[in-house]
Amino acid sequence: MRKSIFVVYFRAMDRKKIIEELIKSIGEDPEREGLRDTPARVDKSFEKLFEGYTQDPKSLMTVFDDENYDEMIVVKNIEFYSFCEHHMLPFFGRAYIGYIPNGKIIGLSKIPRLVEIFARRLQNQERLTTQIATTLMEMLQPKGVAVVIEAKHFCMMARGVEKQMSEVSTSALKGLFKKDQSTRSEFLKLIGK
Repeated sequence: MRKSIFVVYFRAMDRKKIIEELIKSIGEDPEREGLRDTPARVDKSFEKLFEGYTQDPKSLMTVFDDENYDEMIVVKNIEFYSFCEHHMLPFFGRAYIGYIPNGKIIGLSKIPRLVEIFARRLQNQERLTTQIATTLMEMLQPKGVAVVIEAKHFCMMARGVEKQMSEVSTSALKGLFKKDQSTRSEFLKLIGK
């Protein structure tokens, strides 16, 4: 398992010291009571927030023979939290994932786990959507995969345009979901879109 880029880089440079310097750079006193333990807390939170770098999605996936099931399988409302790679600000939302088996199915709990692994990295929403779809296509070789992600981005809410209600939708459609309108429509109906 490969180590997080943050773990490797910041451990060598002492992450806590870097965080302390960031606190100073915005005009705060890292020694005041409320901030004294902040560098250690941020250091610990980074390990969770960016743990996706230490996980190989393919090694965590359990694949089974499909028992002749050839209809659409959909997992929806998968909550996720990620960090925008451009501003290192959070974005969060829900993923909706469907696929049509072609001899193999994946353990249902593995689909949210796949979302989590890719979300726990510095990301952009477009890449996150594509990585999920591509990984499922490679692992299962299904008749098709569809991924829709809807998210709110702090980089749009707290800075820049400062639009609180804006939401970004992305999709990645592969196989039958891309080629066949009725398959795509069935998926969108099942996820309530």
